[in-house]
Amino acid sequence: MSTFTIFLVLIVVVAFLLIVVIMVQNPKGGGLSSSFGGGGSQQIGGVKKTTDFLDKSTWTLSALMLVLILLSNVAINRGTGTLESKALDTESMSQPLPTAPAAPATLPVDPTEDAAE
Repeated sequence: MSTFTIFLVLIVVVAFLLIVVIMVQNPKGGGLSSSFGGGGSQQIGGVKKTTDFLDKSTWTLSALMLVLILLSNVAINRGTGTLESKALDTESMSQPLPTAPAAPATLPVDPTEDAAE
């Protein structure tokens, strides 16, 4: 298994975890934190700590995904193949450019054209 494949699997796992963490949150403050009895009763860990955990895990997973994507760019196999770019091909730059012919090409004249006028 190549390094790029490992990075690809890690990116997919982090993306799935990030989706789960974002879906658990409620934009109005409900979400997972309100399901733990946000009615004012004393909780183990408290509602505020649940919201902080979800917020920190969202930022951590998104930063981890960014780092994995950047590192996977380094791990891409760039072997020599037929898909190489020819934009910076130095061999073709050293070859002389074709020159234009010295005299312009002339078309053959049809003698019947002049007689018809």
